[in-house]
Formats: sequence, structure tokens, C-alpha cells
Amino acid sequence: MLLTRRLHVLLDESRWHRLETEAGRRGVAMAVLVREAIDVAYPAGDDDRRAAADDILAAVPMEVPDDPADLKREIADTRSRWG
Repeated sequence: MLLTRRLHVLLDESRWHRLETEAGRRGVAMAVLVREAIDVAYPAGDDDRRAAADDILAAVPMEVPDDPADLKREIADTRSRWG
């Protein structure tokens, strides 16, 4: 991976010390830890998942059968019409 962007971030002493300690323990640069933290907090491809969740949450409420067997039949019927 080619790194082409630079970011200047100011940290308080506590965060700096935690990064410095972990980087030393693992034998990596502090920048590696920052990139890893970004990947954990904001995984690549998360936009698609977030958009799908937003679509689900924005869907119009609908009636759902109380009996799971009825629901299963309704889903099967819907799938057969699509396919």
C-alpha cells in the first residue's frame, strides 16, 4: 500500500504515552498504530453496510404474520414471484 496522504494530529500526554508505549512494545512506528485504529473504527467497505442499514430503517412498516409458518410461506411466495 502506497501511503500518499499526511495527517497532523495533536494528542494529549496520556494518548501520546499510550501510543509510544505500545509502539515500543511491538517494535512499530506510532503511525502504524494510528492506521490500525482507523481500520478498526472505520472498516473499509462499511459504507455499503451502513447504506443497507439505513434503507432497512427507512422502510415503510408492514404487517407481519404472527405465525412463523405463515411468514415463511409469505416469504417463499414473494421469492417465487422474483425468480
